[in-house]
Amino acid sequence: MTHQQNCRVDISRYFVRRFLFLILLLGAVGSHARLANAQPTVLLEAEAFDDFGGWVNDQQFMDLMGSPYLLAHGMGRPVADATTLVAFPQPGVYRVWVRTRDWVAPWKAPGAPGRFQLLVDGKALETTFGTEGEEWHWQEGGQVEVGKSAKVSLHDLTGFEGRCDAIVFSQDMHWQVPNGAKELAAFRKQALGLSDETQETIEYDLVVVGGGIAGTSAAVTAARQGLKVALVQDRPVLGGNASSEVRVWPQGHVNQEPYPRIGDVVMQLMPDKHRDSENAQAAHVFDDTRKLRIVRAEPNITLYLEQRVNKAHTEKGHIRSVTSQHTRTAKRTLIRGRWFLDSTGDGSVGYLAGADYDQTEKGHMGASNLWNIKCLCEDEDPLSSDLQAACELATFPRCPWAVDLTEAPFPGREKGKNTPQTEQADKLISLGNWFWENGFDRDSIADMEHIRDQNFRAMYGAWDAIKNVEHRYPAHRLNWVAYIAGKRESRRLLGDVILTAEDLRDDRQFPDGCFPCTWGIDTHFPASAYQKGHEGDEFIADYTHGKGYTYNGPYWVPYRCLYSRNIDNLFMAGRDISVTHEALGAVRVMKTTGTMGEIVGLAASLCKYFNCSPRAVYTEHLADLKELMLRGAGTSNFKK
Repeated sequence: MTHQQNCRVDISRYFVRRFLFLILLLGAVGSHARLANAQPTVLLEAEAFDDFGGWVNDQQFMDLMGSPYLLAHGMGRPVADATTLVAFPQPGVYRVWVRTRDWVAPWKAPGAPGRFQLLVDGKALETTFGTEGEEWHWQEGGQVEVGKSAKVSLHDLTGFEGRCDAIVFSQDMHWQVPNGAKELAAFRKQALGLSDETQETIEYDLVVVGGGIAGTSAAVTAARQGLKVALVQDRPVLGGNASSEVRVWPQGHVNQEPYPRIGDVVMQLMPDKHRDSENAQAAHVFDDTRKLRIVRAEPNITLYLEQRVNKAHTEKGHIRSVTSQHTRTAKRTLIRGRWFLDSTGDGSVGYLAGADYDQTEKGHMGASNLWNIKCLCEDEDPLSSDLQAACELATFPRCPWAVDLTEAPFPGREKGKNTPQTEQADKLISLGNWFWENGFDRDSIADMEHIRDQNFRAMYGAWDAIKNVEHRYPAHRLNWVAYIAGKRESRRLLGDVILTAEDLRDDRQFPDGCFPCTWGIDTHFPASAYQKGHEGDEFIADYTHGKGYTYNGPYWVPYRCLYSRNIDNLFMAGRDISVTHEALGAVRVMKTTGTMGEIVGLAASLCKYFNCSPRAVYTEHLADLKELMLRGAGTSNFKK
């Protein structure tokens, strides 16, 4: 079963149908949204389509632009239509708008690669969408005549990342759809029939927000200690960067002395290691189903998939609850808890709750979108496969809107076009590994769509140069490209200790050392060999290494880095813990972040047992935590 199918299975059909036909009778709407005057209007959210076809649901930027959206992620081949059936309040002529953008416009690039059409009952509107506007906006689509219902389809024209947020049909020919953040939010709320009321849950002992390796390890550990746990994840799979959506192979050493049981849960979550257990490999290598099976085998865990937390309810430095929004139905759920874990990577819960944090503005790490290629004759008998036919199928369009790498070096082509390649440079994995990243001096939250899209432009530019300029790999095509970005750095929530790189280098010992750190002090920056001509949007990284960036390991990081210094019931685990920018380079790899989660799960059990705060675990119950660390949480209800 595919991830998209898993996504659909997990959603109640009631709520899918509930939002397929988003009909707004405007007489009942407040004037603050500047809606039409008693004229029938229909809002259709793209993420609520009945059938995505080949489009994918992208939720990464919904807090910035107001909603998830559908992305035509075809890697240069147009994707199958997304379709749904829409009921109209009355037949007649409707004016149409589509919320979209020309995603390469920030670079003033030609060609509008994200072009798509809107089909109503199989007939395309005259307007081609995704062809204008740097920002998200409502592109006018003309008029269409419909009956009581119509089949609406998104028809991709290019396979190059077209995007659709929503569609509006209105019989008021003079009305303008609101686009300002507040006005648009009010419009969506009314159109979707959303009230301020939320579905409330039981009060959990521990609410874990973020289902990467850190959050999943914490949830499993806490559940095995007897806590009632909510695990909230905004994607249909668990694992974060270690999932098949991002495909970064987890690094770091666990099960180290003097606490060899710390890492047991992490290693249960890890897929089996084989020869192809590397970055950017096939989906099965990352074994998403394994993580889901382990979590679902724990009766104390309630799993909330495709739920994005975007509100925290805090009183006097204490979180009472968080509110999540379903990334397809927009249904909101209030999740109450006694203790909370922010394992979002962005420090989102802490930020919403008012936690102290730091964020490096310049010289910080970027974000990756890994990719790989495949020969179309690989699945055939090499003695009988038709290479010429494979080459014909593997053609790739020119990309004038991409980063122009016609004459420029990049990994796999060191000095320019038509340069003879070494055997090492010709390895396919070199074309899309970790170092294809950008965003070094950009805001890792506010600029994230720009960062991800620049990764697209660099990747497509490189493949265009390889295929159409050098004519290498004639029978290969792009096989997989991550559209979910793998972040390296974002907000860091501050605890009672802020670990520094000097602590690592000097081997400073803390009495509450609790998880092992074994990775080098690895920060990323633009690779000088590929920087010229791309300043400000560099897309190939180098990393710190050698003298000054190593230390004696394993280094046991203090527990006091794992809870907030000013929100009294907030834990952290993952890339958002209390460290400096430089120290983050050592602690951020995924097996290490998983051990953070294990420690949080153990500490949360002590919080419940002693009815205390995370800080009190250090000040009053550190010996108890160390005893639990000796035992670990490796026992499981899960059978492989």
